Amino acid sequence: MSSSGTGTELQAPSPDTAAEKAAAFTQENWPTKDFGLIPIPERLQYNPIKPFHFGILLNVSFGFASTFIVANLYYCQPLLIEFSKSFNVTYEEVSRIPTLIQAGYLVGLLLISPLGDLVRRRQLVLLLVMSSIAITVGLAISSNLQVFETLSFFIGMASVTPQILMPLAVDLAPPDRRASALSVVLSGLMLGVLIARVLAGVIGNFTTWRVVYYMSIGVQSLVLIGAYLILPDYPAKNRDMTYLQILFSMAKYAVTEPLVVQVALINIASSAGFTSFWVTLTFLLGGPPYYYSTLVIGLFGLVGMLGVFVAPFAGRVIDKLIPWYATLIATSGLLVFQAVQTAAGGINVAAVIIACFGLDVARQSQQISMTTRVLSISSTARARLNAILILSLFIGQVMGTSIGTEVFVQHGWRACSLLMLALQGFQILILLLRGPHCPRKRWFGYEGGLEARKWVVMEREKAQCHSEVQHDPEAQKEAPMKSGEGEQPDKS
Repeated sequence: MSSSGTGTELQAPSPDTAAEKAAAFTQENWPTKDFGLIPIPERLQYNPIKPFHFGILLNVSFGFASTFIVANLYYCQPLLIEFSKSFNVTYEEVSRIPTLIQAGYLVGLLLISPLGDLVRRRQLVLLLVMSSIAITVGLAISSNLQVFETLSFFIGMASVTPQILMPLAVDLAPPDRRASALSVVLSGLMLGVLIARVLAGVIGNFTTWRVVYYMSIGVQSLVLIGAYLILPDYPAKNRDMTYLQILFSMAKYAVTEPLVVQVALINIASSAGFTSFWVTLTFLLGGPPYYYSTLVIGLFGLVGMLGVFVAPFAGRVIDKLIPWYATLIATSGLLVFQAVQTAAGGINVAAVIIACFGLDVARQSQQISMTTRVLSISSTARARLNAILILSLFIGQVMGTSIGTEVFVQHGWRACSLLMLALQGFQILILLLRGPHCPRKRWFGYEGGLEARKWVVMEREKAQCHSEVQHDPEAQKEAPMKSGEGEQPDKS
C-alpha cells in the first residue's frame, strides 16, 4: 500500500528501488505534451522520483471544478417556462429537457467515467471540460428545440468530470487525509447542485435564459485554464486491459464484491430517503399549516447548503475513525433526524429546519465514509468503483422522487416520513451484517474485532507485518494488508 496515498501506481520509491524507477522512467520517456500537441508545464509532468504534492489549493480546485461542471445538469430546471416561450412550444415539450440531461449523465457514468482506470486522467479531464464548453456554446445560441434537446443529452454525458476527480483525489491524498480530500470534492459537487438552480433562477429572471449559458461558458473556461495549470499528469492505470474489459470488470465488482453490494444497497435507500424529503418538502411547506410562498420555501435550501459547508469538517473526523463506524454514526443521525421530521414536521417549522440541516450533514458524512471504504478496495479500480456508487445514488434518487411523491399525495406527510424512517432503519440493518474489519470476500461476519480507532489498527498491522518479515524475508516484498478494508490489486 502506498505510503504517499497516491495508490499502487504512484508509490514513493524506497531507497533500494529509486535507481531502478529512475532508469525505468528514463526508458519510458513519459510524454511532455497533452494530446501530443500542447506542452505540459514541467512542474506537472510525471516523475516517479518526486511525487506531486497534494495540497489544499489542488483539493479546493477539485471542489471548484466539481461545482461548476455538475451545475450543467441543473441550470435548465428553473428555466423551463422561459424555454417554452423562447422556442414557442408547450410546457410538456420542454419538460423533456431535464430528462434528457439526466439520461446523458447516466450514459456518461456507465461509459465515460470508467475510463479513469484506463487512460491518463489529466488528458481525460481536459477533454471532457473542452467538450462541455463546446456543447454549452451550442446550447447558448440554439434556436431550435430539437437541437437544444440533443445538445442537452450530450452536456449530461460530458458533465462526469467530478466522477474522474473524486477517485483522483483519493489517489493523490495521503492515507490519513483521504476522507478530508474526498469531502471537499463532494461538497463542491453538492454545492453545484444547489447553486445552479439559484444562479439560473436569478439570472433568468432579470435577463434572458441564454445569459445563464454564457455565464456557464465563462466559469467552465476558468475550470479548463485551472486544470491545465495545476492538474498533474500521471500514468494510465491498467494498461494491459481493454475498454470492454474495464466495463466487464465494473459489472463484476457490482455483483461479486460484498462491500460494494452492501454500500450500494445502503446508498440506494439513503438517496431515496434524502431525495424524497427534499422533493416533498415543497408540498409540505406550501400546504397546511404553513402555506409558505415559493420564495420562503426556496430559502430552506440555504439551510441544506449549510450542511454542505460542514462536510469538510466531518471528513477530518472520519479520517480518524475506521470508516465503518463513521458510516454507523452518520446513518444513526439520518434515523434520528428523520424521526424528528416524522414526529413534528407537519406541526412545527422548527422540526423541519432541524431535519433540513441534520439530514444534510448526516447524508454528506455517510457518503464520504462509504466512498472512502469502497475506493480502498483497489487502487487501480477506483473510477469503476466510484461509478457503481454514483449509479446506486442515481437509482435511489429516481425511487425517492417517484415513490415519495406518490405516498405523500395519497397518504399525507406523516406516512411519507414513516416510509423514509423505515428506509433509514433498513440501512442500519444492512450495515450491521458485516463488521468493521470483515474480510473483503466475506459476505457476513465480525471477524477481525470491533476496534474503532484507525491508529490502533494501523499499529497492529505494522507490528504484524514486522513479525512476518522476521520469520520470512520474502514477506517484506509483499507485506499484505490483513484488514478487510485494505487496498488490494485489481485482479478482475
